[in-house]
Amino acid sequence: MQQKFKRKLKTLALCGILILGLSVGVSKVVTVSNTVNGKELPIYSVETDEKKVALSFDAAWGNEDTQQILDILAEYNVHVTFFMTGGWVENFPEDVKKIYEAGHDLGNHSENHKNMSQLTDADCQDELMKVHEKVKELTGVEMDLFRPPYGDYDNEVIKNATVCGYYTIQWDVDSLDWKDYGVESIIKTVMEHKNLQNGSIVLMHNGAKYTAQALPQVIEGLLELGYEIVPISELIYRDNYHLDVTGRQIQN
Repeated sequence: MQQKFKRKLKTLALCGILILGLSVGVSKVVTVSNTVNGKELPIYSVETDEKKVALSFDAAWGNEDTQQILDILAEYNVHVTFFMTGGWVENFPEDVKKIYEAGHDLGNHSENHKNMSQLTDADCQDELMKVHEKVKELTGVEMDLFRPPYGDYDNEVIKNATVCGYYTIQWDVDSLDWKDYGVESIIKTVMEHKNLQNGSIVLMHNGAKYTAQALPQVIEGLLELGYEIVPISELIYRDNYHLDVTGRQIQN
Protein backbone atom coordinates (compact mmCIF):
# COMPACT_ATOMS: atom_id res chain seq x y z
CA MET A 1 0.00 0.00 0.00
CA GLN A 2 2.83 2.37 0.94
CA GLN A 3 4.65 1.58 -2.32
CA LYS A 4 1.50 2.28 -4.36
CA PHE A 5 1.05 5.60 -2.53
CA LYS A 6 4.64 6.55 -3.32
CA ARG A 7 4.09 5.73 -7.02
CA LYS A 8 1.05 7.99 -7.08
CA LEU A 9 3.01 10.83 -5.48
CA LYS A 10 5.80 10.36 -8.02
CA THR A 11 3.33 10.42 -10.92
CA LEU A 12 1.64 13.58 -9.65
CA ALA A 13 5.02 15.25 -9.21
CA LEU A 14 6.10 14.32 -12.73
CA CYS A 15 2.81 15.64 -14.14
CA GLY A 16 3.44 18.93 -12.38
CA ILE A 17 6.97 19.10 -13.72
CA LEU A 18 5.75 18.43 -17.27
CA ILE A 19 3.11 21.16 -17.14
CA LEU A 20 5.53 23.64 -15.58
CA GLY A 21 8.08 22.73 -18.22
CA LEU A 22 5.60 23.50 -20.96
CA SER A 23 5.24 27.00 -19.49
CA VAL A 24 8.94 27.87 -19.50
CA GLY A 25 9.97 30.40 -22.11
CA VAL A 26 6.50 31.69 -22.91
CA SER A 27 4.97 34.89 -21.69
CA LYS A 28 1.61 33.33 -20.81
CA VAL A 29 1.18 30.45 -18.40
CA VAL A 30 -0.04 27.32 -20.16
CA THR A 31 -3.22 26.00 -18.54
CA VAL A 32 -4.23 22.44 -19.21
CA SER A 33 -6.81 20.52 -17.20
CA ASN A 34 -8.00 16.98 -17.80
CA THR A 35 -9.61 16.84 -14.35
CA VAL A 36 -13.40 16.95 -14.08
CA ASN A 37 -15.03 16.52 -10.67
CA GLY A 38 -11.87 14.89 -9.36
CA LYS A 39 -11.61 12.43 -12.26
CA GLU A 40 -9.01 12.46 -15.04
CA LEU A 41 -10.59 12.26 -18.49
CA PRO A 42 -9.25 11.70 -22.02
CA ILE A 43 -10.34 13.88 -24.94
CA TYR A 44 -13.54 12.48 -26.46
CA SER A 45 -14.32 15.41 -28.78
CA VAL A 46 -13.46 19.07 -29.31
CA GLU A 47 -15.63 22.16 -28.91
CA THR A 48 -15.22 24.21 -32.11
CA ASP A 49 -17.25 26.53 -34.31
CA GLU A 50 -15.49 25.08 -37.34
CA LYS A 51 -17.23 22.22 -39.12
CA LYS A 52 -14.44 19.70 -38.62
CA VAL A 53 -14.37 16.02 -37.61
CA ALA A 54 -11.57 13.49 -37.29
CA LEU A 55 -11.48 9.88 -38.49
CA SER A 56 -9.24 7.50 -36.55
CA PHE A 57 -8.19 3.89 -37.11
CA ASP A 58 -6.95 1.51 -34.44
CA ALA A 59 -4.30 -0.83 -35.82
CA ALA A 60 -3.72 -3.75 -33.50
CA TRP A 61 -4.25 -7.02 -35.35
CA GLY A 62 -4.76 -7.46 -39.07
CA ASN A 63 -3.30 -5.69 -42.05
CA GLU A 64 -5.32 -7.03 -44.97
CA ASP A 65 -6.95 -3.73 -45.88
CA THR A 66 -4.38 -1.11 -44.84
CA GLN A 67 -3.24 -0.36 -48.39
CA GLN A 68 -6.85 -0.20 -49.60
CA ILE A 69 -7.69 2.26 -46.81
CA LEU A 70 -4.66 4.39 -47.67
CA ASP A 71 -5.65 4.39 -51.36
CA ILE A 72 -9.19 5.52 -50.52
CA LEU A 73 -7.94 8.28 -48.22
CA ALA A 74 -5.55 9.46 -50.93
CA GLU A 75 -8.36 9.48 -53.51
CA TYR A 76 -10.38 11.85 -51.33
CA ASN A 77 -7.31 13.77 -50.13
CA VAL A 78 -8.30 13.04 -46.53
CA HIS A 79 -5.86 12.67 -43.65
CA VAL A 80 -6.62 10.67 -40.52
CA THR A 81 -5.00 9.24 -37.40
CA PHE A 82 -3.74 5.67 -37.00
CA PHE A 83 -3.27 4.36 -33.44
CA MET A 84 -0.82 1.45 -33.59
CA THR A 85 0.30 -1.19 -31.14
CA GLY A 86 3.94 -2.14 -30.79
CA GLY A 87 3.21 -5.59 -32.19
CA TRP A 88 1.55 -4.10 -35.26
CA VAL A 89 4.46 -1.72 -35.80
CA GLU A 90 6.92 -4.58 -35.49
CA ASN A 91 4.98 -6.84 -37.86
CA PHE A 92 4.24 -4.20 -40.51
CA PRO A 93 7.03 -1.60 -40.45
CA GLU A 94 6.67 -0.76 -44.14
CA ASP A 95 3.01 0.10 -43.60
CA VAL A 96 3.93 2.38 -40.71
CA LYS A 97 6.23 4.22 -43.10
CA LYS A 98 3.51 4.38 -45.77
CA ILE A 99 1.04 5.85 -43.28
CA TYR A 100 3.55 8.49 -42.26
CA GLU A 101 4.64 9.28 -45.82
CA ALA A 102 0.99 9.72 -46.82
CA GLY A 103 0.66 12.51 -44.26
CA HIS A 104 -1.42 10.76 -41.62
CA ASP A 105 -0.99 10.99 -37.85
CA LEU A 106 0.91 8.21 -36.11
CA GLY A 107 -0.65 7.47 -32.72
CA ASN A 108 0.24 5.20 -29.81
CA HIS A 109 -2.08 2.28 -28.96
CA SER A 110 0.31 0.72 -26.39
CA GLU A 111 2.89 -2.00 -26.85
CA ASN A 112 0.80 -5.08 -26.06
CA HIS A 113 -2.86 -3.96 -26.12
CA LYS A 114 -3.40 -4.61 -22.42
CA ASN A 115 -5.98 -3.12 -20.05
CA MET A 116 -3.85 -0.19 -18.96
CA SER A 117 -5.82 0.47 -15.77
CA GLN A 118 -4.63 -2.88 -14.40
CA LEU A 119 -0.93 -2.02 -14.75
CA THR A 120 1.51 -0.38 -12.35
CA ASP A 121 2.70 3.12 -13.17
CA ALA A 122 6.04 1.76 -14.37
CA ASP A 123 4.42 -0.87 -16.60
CA CYS A 124 1.94 1.66 -17.98
CA GLN A 125 4.75 4.01 -18.99
CA ASP A 126 6.71 1.08 -20.40
CA GLU A 127 3.72 0.14 -22.59
CA LEU A 128 3.72 3.66 -23.99
CA MET A 129 7.41 4.20 -24.47
CA LYS A 130 8.28 0.87 -26.10
CA VAL A 131 6.06 1.54 -29.12
CA HIS A 132 7.05 5.21 -29.00
CA GLU A 133 10.69 4.28 -29.55
CA LYS A 134 9.85 1.77 -32.30
CA VAL A 135 7.95 4.39 -34.28
CA LYS A 136 10.61 7.02 -33.66
CA GLU A 137 13.28 4.66 -34.98
CA LEU A 138 11.24 3.87 -38.10
CA THR A 139 10.03 7.37 -38.96
CA GLY A 140 11.70 9.92 -36.70
CA VAL A 141 8.26 10.87 -35.35
CA GLU A 142 7.85 11.68 -31.65
CA MET A 143 4.25 10.58 -31.18
CA ASP A 144 2.06 12.47 -28.69
CA LEU A 145 -1.43 11.00 -29.23
CA PHE A 146 -2.41 7.94 -27.19
CA ARG A 147 -5.54 5.80 -27.31
CA PRO A 148 -5.90 3.25 -24.49
CA PRO A 149 -6.72 -0.29 -25.67
CA TYR A 150 -10.40 -1.17 -25.21
CA GLY A 151 -11.00 2.46 -24.23
CA ASP A 152 -9.90 1.37 -20.76
CA TYR A 153 -8.45 4.06 -18.49
CA ASP A 154 -8.44 5.44 -14.97
CA ASN A 155 -6.86 8.47 -13.32
CA GLU A 156 -3.42 6.84 -13.24
CA VAL A 157 -3.48 5.93 -16.94
CA ILE A 158 -4.19 9.55 -17.92
CA LYS A 159 -1.50 10.86 -15.56
CA ASN A 160 1.10 8.38 -16.78
CA ALA A 161 0.32 9.27 -20.40
CA THR A 162 0.82 12.93 -19.51
CA VAL A 163 4.16 12.13 -17.90
CA CYS A 164 5.19 10.43 -21.16
CA GLY A 165 4.20 13.52 -23.16
CA TYR A 166 0.90 12.19 -24.51
CA TYR A 167 -2.60 13.54 -24.98
CA THR A 168 -5.04 10.68 -24.27
CA ILE A 169 -7.67 10.39 -26.99
CA GLN A 170 -10.99 8.52 -26.96
CA TRP A 171 -13.92 9.02 -29.37
CA ASP A 172 -17.52 10.19 -29.30
CA VAL A 173 -18.65 8.34 -32.46
CA ASP A 174 -18.05 4.57 -32.59
CA SER A 175 -18.58 3.11 -36.07
CA LEU A 176 -18.93 -0.38 -34.52
CA ASP A 177 -17.07 -1.68 -37.57
CA TRP A 178 -15.36 -4.26 -35.36
CA LYS A 179 -18.71 -6.04 -34.88
CA ASP A 180 -18.80 -6.99 -38.59
CA TYR A 181 -22.46 -6.05 -39.04
CA GLY A 182 -21.87 -5.04 -42.68
CA VAL A 183 -21.15 -2.04 -44.88
CA GLU A 184 -24.54 -0.36 -44.53
CA SER A 185 -24.43 -0.73 -40.76
CA ILE A 186 -21.11 1.13 -40.53
CA ILE A 187 -22.33 3.95 -42.75
CA LYS A 188 -25.63 4.32 -40.88
CA THR A 189 -23.99 4.10 -37.46
CA VAL A 190 -21.61 6.97 -38.24
CA MET A 191 -23.91 9.19 -40.27
CA GLU A 192 -26.90 8.90 -37.92
CA HIS A 193 -24.94 8.89 -34.67
CA LYS A 194 -26.49 11.13 -32.02
CA ASN A 195 -23.08 12.55 -31.09
CA LEU A 196 -21.94 13.48 -34.60
CA GLN A 197 -21.16 17.20 -34.51
CA ASN A 198 -18.38 19.74 -34.93
CA GLY A 199 -15.25 18.36 -33.30
CA SER A 200 -16.31 14.71 -33.26
CA ILE A 201 -13.73 11.92 -33.24
CA VAL A 202 -14.83 8.79 -35.11
CA LEU A 203 -13.50 5.36 -34.15
CA MET A 204 -12.77 2.85 -36.92
CA HIS A 205 -10.35 -0.07 -37.35
CA ASN A 206 -8.13 -1.45 -40.05
CA GLY A 207 -8.31 -5.21 -40.36
CA ALA A 208 -12.09 -5.20 -39.83
CA LYS A 209 -14.21 -7.09 -42.35
CA TYR A 210 -16.23 -4.25 -43.91
CA THR A 211 -14.41 -1.02 -42.98
CA ALA A 212 -12.59 -0.43 -46.27
CA GLN A 213 -15.79 -1.06 -48.25
CA ALA A 214 -17.75 1.41 -46.12
CA LEU A 215 -15.06 4.10 -45.96
CA PRO A 216 -15.80 5.89 -49.28
CA GLN A 217 -19.46 6.39 -48.37
CA VAL A 218 -18.58 7.50 -44.84
CA ILE A 219 -16.20 10.10 -46.24
CA GLU A 220 -18.69 11.25 -48.88
CA GLY A 221 -21.47 11.43 -46.29
CA LEU A 222 -19.42 13.59 -43.96
CA LEU A 223 -18.34 15.86 -46.81
CA GLU A 224 -21.94 16.23 -47.96
CA LEU A 225 -22.88 17.37 -44.46
CA GLY A 226 -20.26 20.08 -44.82
CA TYR A 227 -17.60 18.60 -42.57
CA GLU A 228 -13.89 18.94 -43.21
CA ILE A 229 -12.11 15.73 -42.22
CA VAL A 230 -8.84 16.39 -40.39
CA PRO A 231 -6.37 14.30 -38.38
CA ILE A 232 -6.71 14.50 -34.61
CA SER A 233 -3.46 16.47 -34.40
CA GLU A 234 -5.19 19.31 -36.26
CA LEU A 235 -8.41 19.08 -34.25
CA ILE A 236 -7.36 19.16 -30.59
CA TYR A 237 -6.07 22.10 -28.56
CA ARG A 238 -2.53 21.68 -27.26
CA ASP A 239 -2.79 24.04 -24.31
CA ASN A 240 -5.11 26.50 -22.57
CA TYR A 241 -8.03 24.11 -22.41
CA HIS A 242 -10.26 22.21 -20.03
CA LEU A 243 -12.69 19.31 -20.42
CA ASP A 244 -16.38 19.10 -19.59
CA VAL A 245 -18.03 16.06 -18.01
CA THR A 246 -18.35 14.35 -21.40
CA GLY A 247 -14.64 14.70 -22.17
CA ARG A 248 -15.29 17.47 -24.69
CA GLN A 249 -12.21 19.67 -24.98
CA ILE A 250 -12.97 23.38 -24.56
CA GLN A 251 -10.49 26.19 -25.13
CA ASN A 252 -10.10 28.61 -22.21
